[in-house]
Amino acid sequence: MERKPKRRTRERILEASLRLFNEFGEPNVTTTVIADEMNISPGNLYYHYRNKDEIVNALFTRYEREIDGLLTLRDTAPREVEDVWFFLHLLFETISTYRFIYRDINDLLTRNRLVETHFQRILAHKQQTAVALCNGLAAAGALDATPDEIAALAVNIALVTTFWLSFEHARHPRRPPDIGRGAHQVLSLAAPWLREPARQLLEKLSHAYVHSSSRGDTR
Repeated sequence: MERKPKRRTRERILEASLRLFNEFGEPNVTTTVIADEMNISPGNLYYHYRNKDEIVNALFTRYEREIDGLLTLRDTAPREVEDVWFFLHLLFETISTYRFIYRDINDLLTRNRLVETHFQRILAHKQQTAVALCNGLAAAGALDATPDEIAALAVNIALVTTFWLSFEHARHPRRPPDIGRGAHQVLSLAAPWLREPARQLLEKLSHAYVHSSSRGDTR
């Protein structure tokens, strides 16, 4: 009975911290701000997490577990453009949930050893997964690219998926991130190597997305 409230409080601290980090940026949020947001004393917070780095590490560990589960293609890689589109949406949803990590990555890399070492591995995993996705499309006859072209394309995919939210935030600081636009941009990278009918399907998906996005902008 004593441990259950403790677990709930720890989880509430993480939820509040994640919300504040995403909204204001991790460097701008102190443990005092987190405690005030939760209406608890700083001492109560320190009972569960001794400092802000422990909170960051706990959130990063949770993010790492979630994104690794997504990047690890347990069966065969998707072989249809629509399946890759759906996968990219899931990827950007995870990234958006922990977007403070991406927006504040340079600051975190300079002072957090866990982030420094593990984020490099996540980037490598992203690149490997991008190669697998491209190879899956190639095996299905939907993509025509050499191994060197696929390797270069995978680097660009990892690059865009990593920094897209920062780019969007710089363009529209007060607007929620548009994860669909990120998925659209990543697939656009592969467009020059897509064969018919995969290329036509991508154009159809892009057309539908751009029109729905435009309608959303007018509201």
